[in-house]
Amino acid sequence: MRATVLVIACCLAIAGVAVGQQPPQTNPYVEKIVKEISAKNIQASVEKLVSFGTRHTLSDTLSETRGIGATRRWIKSEFERYGKGSSGRLVVEFQESTVLPSQRVPTPTRIVNVLATLKPAQDGLSAGRTIIVSGHYDTRASSPMDVKSDAPGADDDGSGVALVLELARVMSKYEFDVTIIFGAFAVEEQGLFGATALADWAKRQSVNVEAVFNNDMVGSTVDGSGTKENGFVRLFSEAFTPLDTGAVLRQRISLGLENDGGSRTLARYIKEIGERYNPEFGVQLIYRLDRFLRGGDHRPFHERGFRAVRFCEVKENYDRQHQDVRTENGKEYGDLPKFVDYEYCAQVARVNAAGIATLGRGPQPPTKVEVLTARLENDSELRWQKNPEGDLAGYLVRYRQTSSPVWEHSVFTADTTIALKVSKDDFLFGVQAVDKEGNASLVTLPRPSGRQ
Repeated sequence: MRATVLVIACCLAIAGVAVGQQPPQTNPYVEKIVKEISAKNIQASVEKLVSFGTRHTLSDTLSETRGIGATRRWIKSEFERYGKGSSGRLVVEFQESTVLPSQRVPTPTRIVNVLATLKPAQDGLSAGRTIIVSGHYDTRASSPMDVKSDAPGADDDGSGVALVLELARVMSKYEFDVTIIFGAFAVEEQGLFGATALADWAKRQSVNVEAVFNNDMVGSTVDGSGTKENGFVRLFSEAFTPLDTGAVLRQRISLGLENDGGSRTLARYIKEIGERYNPEFGVQLIYRLDRFLRGGDHRPFHERGFRAVRFCEVKENYDRQHQDVRTENGKEYGDLPKFVDYEYCAQVARVNAAGIATLGRGPQPPTKVEVLTARLENDSELRWQKNPEGDLAGYLVRYRQTSSPVWEHSVFTADTTIALKVSKDDFLFGVQAVDKEGNASLVTLPRPSGRQ
């Protein structure tokens, strides 16, 4: 559900809040991007990916028509085609590395991610921020080591890669304040090695990765029983990372922030923004890193402390995942293009586009956010540091009951302090920066402060 914006004049007057000019709820710039997403383009990309027969990590790298090598060269050529309309801002490259022998990679193997990096329109305060949107282009048949059989991978994860390509096609024509990396990752099926390579690079280079949108299997709407669901997508996120240990973990638990880690805060943001710009399609928050017995390319980023989430269809069909293409007892097996719902995939792409564009056009999250705890009182006072952006409209102070999965209330203010007539003992709080176009930052959670 969308968080309700409450601007109650009498309450704000009592609290001494500088209200200022309330920004718009939606930005026409973002709306235009969302409307340009095409299901037909996504279908064409999925069908082309399937035409390579198999995209297994260890398959042919030299053929121009079959195997992993031909696939990545085609993806790169598509990114380069889109880059022609970007005024030189879309830079396309292979990110290459070597995977050492493991259970599913028997010999040292060269792996290649295909990356298209959309540079900011101009240097500025937000130019150091980076958003990554991804899918994986490798596939597998029933046996994870079968490099010869057809492994079409239309849904897993042709749908995710086609979504990323469509986002690159549309968004490369527009201007953003941040760097956006459109990534087609390799070696997901053999152990998440492609995503790990980029996550390790980002960690080594201290890249300010603000958000990772991973799309893996976003095209199926009918499960094995024939039940259909095309009205919403699942969004997986985990609260804690392996870095949340010791005093950090103890403080988060003591403050009741079990559901407010970086990745989960990102998921909550995507749900709100996605449903705002695409109200006929829902986002279901799943408070879990991933499904049982499965994994995804958001994991390496989350484990390194970056905010990272996974989009996944609601109705998985296990007869069409990791299956040899065949017919048995009248039942078809295999991940074929005819089983993909392309309009559904386009709806997921629109949610991605809304979230990425809003973050990419918006201000950075507020810093030094505090909730004052020096006195025993029934009110709540928050303060934070002023954002540096020149087009800032103000801030949304968010709050919700501790048991609520989403923000329930918002108060807009142009000030950097606020007093609310609700108890800090009963609610969780956050602060978002909002610019004059209505673009909102991610929410920053306050730290308790005993200073007056």
